[in-house]
Amino acid sequence: MATFIDKAKVKVISGRGGNGCVAWRREKFVDKGGPAGGDGGCGGDVYFVADENMSTLLDFTYKSVFRAQDGENGKNKNCHGQGGEDIYLKVPVGVIIRDLKTGKIIADLNEHQKTVLVAKGGRGGRGNARFATAQKRSPQFCEPGEAAVERELELELKLIADVGLLGMPNAGKSSFISLISSARPKIADYPFTTLTPNLGVVKKPDGDGFVVADIPGLIEGASEGVGLGYEFLRHIQRCRFFVHIVDMSADDPVSNYLKINNELKKYDDELLKRHQVLVLNKSDIVQQHRIDELISEFKKHDKDIFVISCATSNGVKDLLNHLFSLVDELERYEIKIEVEHDSEFDNNDDSQFFITKLNKNTYNITGGKLKRLVNVTDVKNVHQVRRLSNIMDSMGIWTQLKSMGVQEEDTIIVEGIEMIYTDNYF
Repeated sequence: MATFIDKAKVKVISGRGGNGCVAWRREKFVDKGGPAGGDGGCGGDVYFVADENMSTLLDFTYKSVFRAQDGENGKNKNCHGQGGEDIYLKVPVGVIIRDLKTGKIIADLNEHQKTVLVAKGGRGGRGNARFATAQKRSPQFCEPGEAAVERELELELKLIADVGLLGMPNAGKSSFISLISSARPKIADYPFTTLTPNLGVVKKPDGDGFVVADIPGLIEGASEGVGLGYEFLRHIQRCRFFVHIVDMSADDPVSNYLKINNELKKYDDELLKRHQVLVLNKSDIVQQHRIDELISEFKKHDKDIFVISCATSNGVKDLLNHLFSLVDELERYEIKIEVEHDSEFDNNDDSQFFITKLNKNTYNITGGKLKRLVNVTDVKNVHQVRRLSNIMDSMGIWTQLKSMGVQEEDTIIVEGIEMIYTDNYF
């Protein structure tokens, strides 16, 4: 039996932007060529796409980290770096995406080909050609590419089916779905044969069809996590109506019927407002007077009642015709999922920094933005070092150093670059 996975945690990382380039025109007969450093390419984005050809989240159990391509660095002769490739992650229709950091639901992929951007790639840094002005004709610095966006997300699948099959274990749901569709679930005479939801497509006379979901058997206490019910109750929330199958040969069929409805109410009382078709199964092994008694008893609770036998197919055709009518009459139910504004898909702010005093005269400074700046800084070039210092000043690093007692001639290490602190220089 195929493995059904309906929850998965993934980590997505967009591509970082490529660094700008510091370069100069070096051509024969061109005196004092100007700046010619190209821009870095933008990093790739990460998207999720709903695909009706997928049915589980199994793929995300084998691989849980997905990274888009980084942008290329800028080049000389004003050549820009190539942008990183986007990645599109396919998930089944009905997947809800939740940000584990904020706890917000950021997307409901309830339609085929519906697409959502979850991680925006970083912009490429500008080359020195971009900084040339009439006053500053030879800029000797460039920008680093923006950082990538890194997120941890939870994917949760809520099956989208027209009809949901309800019933206690061994009521005959798997037999029924195998009888009316091409689905072939595992069937045997013991509780919880169905360990995963089964989907079957039922063909209508007009050539169209509808989807039936066989939900694993519920038992009393399912809404509190007893048995398998808690894991799969969420899959019935999108069904437009239910077919409730009852085993007439059980000790107390009416009690079983009421227990299932009670679990629905405790899980989500809105589910009880959905239309139910009551199907009394196993008429081939129950005497007629007992069937009449049960019909009389069930009419107190439900008016839409059919008697069938999955073993002999007796009554199944009439039931199917009724289901065809209901599918045409009842509107598709859209579950109300509160999707909140996603403010994290382009949040690549890595300006946070940390200062550690290593000894009396030495300070170590680290941070994501600083590391990117250091990567495009030539410590032998006084213009580039001064620009790095100015950016550090705007970030508030010098102010914090002074509050920690930094003195003239103290050593500061910025992401591996060693500098000597002086008030006159900075």
